[in-house]
Amino acid sequence: MLDVQGPTLPTSPRRRRRSAGLLACGAAVAATLVGASPAIAATAAVPTAAATRAPRAADAPEIPSADVKAHLNQLQSIANANGGNRAHGRAGYKASIDYVKGRLDAAGYKTTVQQFTTGGATGYNLIADWPGGDANHVVFAGSHLDSVSAGPGINDNGSGSAGVLEVALTVAKSGYKPDKHLRFGWWGAEELGMRGSSYYVNQLPSTERSKIDAYLNFDMIGSPNPGYFVYGYDASLKTLFEDWFAARKIATEIDTEGDGRSDHAPFQQAGIRVGGLFSGADYIKTAAQARNWGGTAGKAFDSCYHRSCDTISNIDDKALGTNSTAIAGAVWKLSGGGSTQPPGGTSFESKASVAIPDNGPAVESPIAVSGLTGNAPAALKVAVDISHSYRGDLTVDLVGPSGRSYRLKGSSANDSASDVVATYTVDASSETANGTWKLRVQDVAAQDTGNVNGWKITF
Repeated sequence: MLDVQGPTLPTSPRRRRRSAGLLACGAAVAATLVGASPAIAATAAVPTAAATRAPRAADAPEIPSADVKAHLNQLQSIANANGGNRAHGRAGYKASIDYVKGRLDAAGYKTTVQQFTTGGATGYNLIADWPGGDANHVVFAGSHLDSVSAGPGINDNGSGSAGVLEVALTVAKSGYKPDKHLRFGWWGAEELGMRGSSYYVNQLPSTERSKIDAYLNFDMIGSPNPGYFVYGYDASLKTLFEDWFAARKIATEIDTEGDGRSDHAPFQQAGIRVGGLFSGADYIKTAAQARNWGGTAGKAFDSCYHRSCDTISNIDDKALGTNSTAIAGAVWKLSGGGSTQPPGGTSFESKASVAIPDNGPAVESPIAVSGLTGNAPAALKVAVDISHSYRGDLTVDLVGPSGRSYRLKGSSANDSASDVVATYTVDASSETANGTWKLRVQDVAAQDTGNVNGWKITF
């Protein structure tokens, strides 16, 4: 957010044979995950068939704060590698644009990088259009991607940028088909006076401006001592957000702190109705606000505003997830439409039997996936059914269309139960959904045999 006063600156396991006592408890531990990475979790049951109800137009997925935070970690790493910031004209900003663009391109968006010059340096806006929808009625959500030069800008405004990015990716993951056209934007040089968004609006022909039904702006949505502020410029957009929060028993206030200080301003000045959310900057939280929202009265909503301490630790995860889900709610509500995939996900299954050789080479069971849009989800479900007399011998991997493998289960001399019947959750969001996925299984020690009975992948 612009400061109007100016910025301040695999090895074989050692063999341990099963005892009668271990065999007796084998059934209880058959689905225990062994040797999985922290990003993969398991449950003991193969998932049931997906639900068949298509979601209503107003239904929007929850946006997990962890998924948004993953983008913030990337932005922090970018800042760390580029002098500690992501400011206009600096290498960190261009690397930020490249990261966001790469994720959107992989998800199936049409992206455009728009260059402009301000302050003697080249700036960049990134525009992403989701294919389909009525091009004469555009729902537009955006945020500024630049930081001040004093720090990495993870709350201001990595938070809004990451929230908008994850909502855009969720559009692709869910196979959402909006009635209206969806557009997302990431602006440069906001911290110098909304230069990037102003350039975009000024270059936009009046006929194209008139097609934008609403522009929604998200600048600082994860403040560490958060408030829940709603833009009040347009009555219907204000009510949309107020009603969303009220349904979740969260009080809101009309934003006055950020009035005219962010990228909604050029759109509003061009006659486009605007709305948005804000979690507070350097203003002080009152006692009444602390009673409504929690946190600390007498302290700034973000005491690291425009400072070097605006890092990945300067984020309230609850506010980040709540506000990101509110963005999705508004995008779904305003654009209408529905999903091409049922809420339980789309499943592909192989029931082919594949023998697992004792202490031999890895075997693979393929599944061809088609008809989906964009990338695989960050919570891809992989259900496996493997018979084996000593599961500790087994390594089990998922192999994506790119050839990258994801470890589901490692071998362990301490894992002496039989069989592997489990469902694993894998972050496969870097993979295109369509393509050939493989379950790869290997027995890495002697004396036991097994079989892949089948497996299922659910998007």
